[in-house]
Amino acid sequence: MIEILRGDITKVKADAIVNAANSSLMGGGGVDGAIHRAGGPAILEECKKIVEKQGRCETGQAVITTGGRLPARFVIHTAGPVWRGGSENEAAKLASCYRNSLRLAVDNNCKTIAFPNISTGIYGYPKKEAAEIAIKTVSDFLSKSDRIEKVIFVCFEEENARMLEQFLNSK
Repeated sequence: MIEILRGDITKVKADAIVNAANSSLMGGGGVDGAIHRAGGPAILEECKKIVEKQGRCETGQAVITTGGRLPARFVIHTAGPVWRGGSENEAAKLASCYRNSLRLAVDNNCKTIAFPNISTGIYGYPKKEAAEIAIKTVSDFLSKSDRIEKVIFVCFEEENARMLEQFLNSK
């Protein structure tokens, strides 16, 4: 089941929420900063340990930490692609963000997961194309696995919600 919700992802009750992180995992602006602020220092501490162990989180990859003070048990951090006109495999990298986040959720026995609009903010990914990739990738994953019961797309902006609804309704 896929649901689209307008609101603040840091308030969503789900087993895991996804953070549109930067590859350093050290927090930043937008969704990333909001999640780190709301979740508290435990999230950053775990991010530091991950970076110590494996290095940065490469574009399209995902890692998991505690949810800290968030209503979610876990935060799955994924580094989305910066839009460079589409010539640098951005679509495949964005799809990987969704797939790898869903795999981590399954591996950690999560039944519900909430996604923000990955890469559509400061990273400049065109919202329509990003929405199409998000719906297609998540729908494909759910058609092959029954381990995730509910995916929630949490949109801060009305425009993103409309685009997602459009692609969800056309499936």
